[in-house]
Amino acid sequence: MSIYYKIKAYLEKDFKLREEVSFENDNGTITITYWNEESLGKAKPTLEQLDALSSQATTLENNAIAVANRQKEYGSIASQIEFITEKGLEAWKTNVQAIKTKYPKESE
Repeated sequence: MSIYYKIKAYLEKDFKLREEVSFENDNGTITITYWNEESLGKAKPTLEQLDALSSQATTLENNAIAVANRQKEYGSIASQIEFITEKGLEAWKTNVQAIKTKYPKESE
């Protein structure tokens, strides 16, 4: 799993790469090169602290993949409106639930 999701788990919120956090990966050795503590509201973590969040980070990453898969299958807003227009709102809700079932999110 990526360090991005470990940092997100540590912060318990989204952050902006390059503006608030930067890191380097040199052959598997991760180094946080920039940490905007004022903006983020938390001190820069150690890699050990981040590694302790591996389970939560994996859940965040898996959920991001599920959401991306859902969005891809939902299609554009225009195609969803067309679906609703042609088949009705209840059919659209049923379709959305089927997609959510196909790509479930893990509990966080």
